[in-house]
Amino acid sequence: MNEKSARKLQLSRRIDGMHPAAAWSIRVASIVFALIVGGLLLLALGYSPLKAYGTIIDGSLGSKTFVRQTIKIAIPLLGCALAIAPCFKMHFWNIGAEGQITAGAIGATFFALKFGKTMPQLPLLLIMAVAAILCGGLWALIPAFFKAKWNTNETLFTLMMNYIIIGVVKWLQGGPWEAPPSGSQMIAQFAGNAKLPSVLGVHCGWIIVLVLTVLMFIYMRYTKHGYEIAVIGDSSNTARYAGMNVGRIMMRTMFLSGSISGLVGFIIVSGANHTLYDGVAGGVGFTAISVAWLAQLNPFAMIIIASMLAVLTKGSQTLNTRMQVPSTIADILTGFILLCMLGCEFFINYKISVRRKKED
Repeated sequence: MNEKSARKLQLSRRIDGMHPAAAWSIRVASIVFALIVGGLLLLALGYSPLKAYGTIIDGSLGSKTFVRQTIKIAIPLLGCALAIAPCFKMHFWNIGAEGQITAGAIGATFFALKFGKTMPQLPLLLIMAVAAILCGGLWALIPAFFKAKWNTNETLFTLMMNYIIIGVVKWLQGGPWEAPPSGSQMIAQFAGNAKLPSVLGVHCGWIIVLVLTVLMFIYMRYTKHGYEIAVIGDSSNTARYAGMNVGRIMMRTMFLSGSISGLVGFIIVSGANHTLYDGVAGGVGFTAISVAWLAQLNPFAMIIIASMLAVLTKGSQTLNTRMQVPSTIADILTGFILLCMLGCEFFINYKISVRRKKED
């Protein structure tokens, strides 16, 4: 009987992980590769890659005004990434941060419109923040309850709830909260007392999210709740065997996630937009997923990733105005850089080996 040796590719997870230096080399190489491919795309369309990349940097960091605008973009990204980190650590796939931000924005807007001209600024802002936290948390608690009770698919559930709450805002825009004249489909701008004060030229939301970063790091790393989240993420059966109430922990963690997302909604409407509209979240809830994954759910690393994405976003806007590069091309460039940054994690966590298989 003749035996033939056949080669077969095998994919396996790195048990001991990759050396940090090698891992960061792969990450840097992926960014360089993305920039090269992006540069070739720009060159093919008749634009200078070096000038385009220089414009992105200058348009996001070239002046105090640009830096402040970039920070404003980074604030909700960082806040929302912090919000979804505990859920993802638990392997509860919360894709509903967009809706939870919107729910929080609705709660804050209610008090801004009702008491904006009669209540002092500090107590009003505190009430708006608490309302946003509760609305966001309760909105997130709904899919968590169904998951804990009937093991529903949290990915689809949280995703669909985004569209429900956006529909509520559209109804408010054209109904109870519509600003005159009739048919404007707009909600009135907030009064001055309902706006977050500025610190160093940027609304104080940046202070809030930095404090949240420290608190989330402590919560995830050093508290009993953080330990329970990690255990459930590794194995929910192990957690149950250890006596943990998995359903209750899921609901508690989702309420926390939704509460932080709601607080982000408060920051957006009170610090940046000063009004509510159906696109108030602006895709932050989805982009923050990339921030959380790229940072490996590390709160401090999220600061760096959120800042990088904010630089790309603000710089791409400048690319469109200065060099007349179509916004779609700028979006493709940003998306490809993100894809490479996310894709490199595959090679860091997995290895491909060649296994020989004997055949008769």
